[in-house]
Amino acid sequence: MGKLTVVGIGPGDYENMTVRADRALRECQVIVGYHVYVDLVKERYPDKEFLTTPMTKEADRCRMALDAARSGKDVAMICSGDSGIYGMAALIYELRGEAVEPEVEVVPGLTAACSGAALLGAPLTHDFAVVSLSDRLTPWEKIEARLEAAAKADLSIVLYNPASRGRPDYLQKACDILLRTLPGDRPCGVARNIGREGEGRELMSLARLRDFPADMFCTAFVGNSQTRVIGGQLVTPRGYRDV
Repeated sequence: MGKLTVVGIGPGDYENMTVRADRALRECQVIVGYHVYVDLVKERYPDKEFLTTPMTKEADRCRMALDAARSGKDVAMICSGDSGIYGMAALIYELRGEAVEPEVEVVPGLTAACSGAALLGAPLTHDFAVVSLSDRLTPWEKIEARLEAAAKADLSIVLYNPASRGRPDYLQKACDILLRTLPGDRPCGVARNIGREGEGRELMSLARLRDFPADMFCTAFVGNSQTRVIGGQLVTPRGYRDV
């Protein structure tokens, strides 16, 4: 019986991968993942066996990884960002059920909320919420309720999966919900292609964010009532100077 390690590889570049994640990928025999994520690591770990599935085949991917581990191979299931935050760790545990084999280990990684925040400045120094705008697995009514609650709680908000070909207007819809509570001049930012070719950032107001041409490679950040732009950086103070 082999071992299955669920590995968060961070935003995709080696510099933002943890030492523990790198060790897991060096020591495994098989790397399983969404083909886009596998392409990010193939060059660095060329001696591995690679197994991939397309998007929306997450359960098939996890079963593939579990079966490979049951066959006696040490397997790494890779996830972009963190292995547990919108990653495959929970599904692996669900599919393994109450069994104790194969052994499963979860290795965390740098999620887009952290890496994108660093690119924009320091917008998450105080309490914040992370909300995915993808309604493939979560009803839009629940997403809307979470956005409303985060806005009313004066949390900084990170928006994952802001738009796609099938959801071109979801960021606009989310901003319209937030604008019911928040002012249009609330400082916001977008990080694009974090840690990859074409990396970029842009600061803007919430009103401008509403019409920003986002895609699945973007992560959007909405500040709280204390967030401001300082020296071209998006900053949310925690109040240390007032202590």
